[in-house]
Amino acid sequence: MDFDNYEMNNFYDELLEAPGRPRTGAAPLMNRLKTMPNADLMRYQKLAEAELLQMGITFMVYGNNEGAEKIFPFDVIPRVVEAKEWEQIEKGLIQRIQAINFFIDDIYHDQKIVKDKIIPEEMIKTSAGYRIQCQGLNVAKRIWIHVTGTDLVRSNDGQFYVLEDNLRCPSGVSYVLKNRDVLKRTLPKVFQNMNVRPVDDYPHRLLNMLQYMAPPDIAKPRIVVLTPGPYNSAYFEHSFLAQQMGAELVEGRDLVVIDGYVMMRTTKGFERVDVIYRRVDDDFLDPKVFRRDSKLGVPGLMEVYRAGRVVLANAPGTGVADDKAIYTYVPAIIKYYLNEDPILQNVPTYMCWEPTQRQYVLDNLDKLVVKAVNQSGGYGMLVGPHATQAERDKFVGLINANPRDYIAQPTLSLSRVPVIAEDHFEGRHVDLRPYVLYGKSIYVMPGGLTRVALKKGSLVVNSSQGGGSKDTWVLSEPSKKKV
Repeated sequence: MDFDNYEMNNFYDELLEAPGRPRTGAAPLMNRLKTMPNADLMRYQKLAEAELLQMGITFMVYGNNEGAEKIFPFDVIPRVVEAKEWEQIEKGLIQRIQAINFFIDDIYHDQKIVKDKIIPEEMIKTSAGYRIQCQGLNVAKRIWIHVTGTDLVRSNDGQFYVLEDNLRCPSGVSYVLKNRDVLKRTLPKVFQNMNVRPVDDYPHRLLNMLQYMAPPDIAKPRIVVLTPGPYNSAYFEHSFLAQQMGAELVEGRDLVVIDGYVMMRTTKGFERVDVIYRRVDDDFLDPKVFRRDSKLGVPGLMEVYRAGRVVLANAPGTGVADDKAIYTYVPAIIKYYLNEDPILQNVPTYMCWEPTQRQYVLDNLDKLVVKAVNQSGGYGMLVGPHATQAERDKFVGLINANPRDYIAQPTLSLSRVPVIAEDHFEGRHVDLRPYVLYGKSIYVMPGGLTRVALKKGSLVVNSSQGGGSKDTWVLSEPSKKKV
């Protein structure tokens, strides 16, 4: 299968620097693909899909009439990130997570950043992720965001930009691990010769971080993964990570508060729980504190948490920095807490609550992407250039009615990667979600989830909107030339 008719269309391509000329780090991969017969490559693609199907790599799509459970689409051609590029990404993410963690701790204590007029108080109070119930909360080791998934995009200038921060219950890491399993078997020789950095130690690192966060003086902390249950979109991931860590997968009904501790029901009776890696949203954690109608949480959990007898990862209230409106202030947050310039820049963003910027957005809806600040998964979004006039008119009304709820960004020329399109290669747009663990130190998984917009011309990479994934190969050093 060759790249003779592969069209770059003036987009930045992750594997090719010009038609027929691979990027340095990707050369061994591209050379192998060019010499591989079409039938072999298609067979590898089908084998990979069959293996992922057999593994049960699925996600749930709510409100889909065709059946809620879907196999996560996968393309066998990996994305390649060279060592120097990754070094910059890693430094930028560590800087960003440190600053955001300081911000969250400040917001739930002295709010110095508000008093110093860096961020308006109104922006905090009106954030859907702000939890007044967490005001004054002293979390273990002052770490609020233990697991982060930060979405990055690369534009035509070749630079990576932060698209958004996912700080509450970021999902998708299980796909990274399973994709890697499949690719190592599909393209073993290329993989070995390209010095790809490993990702399979992530569950071990996650476990170590959770153990580090446990209440003091507990030699062997009991760790559980709290899931909303099998109907949740990421249930496969919850069960997979629990199994990989050797932790119990529990639902709220499996836990109970007794004598000031969180206890788990077992066949031997009740046993104490020390750390909860929760995959349940804030509102459902404790019906005594948050939503009273919640059946997913544990009554009394927050009281035990406040007393320091159990640790929750991520901490409740982190969603205040997950707000896409607060995202616009992250460069200022980095400068305020670290006195440093951001290593990774935000995508240029218009704030609809600012009258002048709002008017610019309304006048240029046909050129911009508009996002609801508290929605994810590609929902609540208008891709202006691809929208109808009726859709744009609808967003005019939505923005004018609730300007605080919307931001807008230019339509970026997202980088592309080749995918297999029947019997040839075509370019598709991608983003990248690296995963970051914050415990004794900050660890950035080398790679992460490359999400790909499988629909031709689409910029929406979310699985719920028809996107798929690729393996991400971060190189540890220059590749060997022979394959």
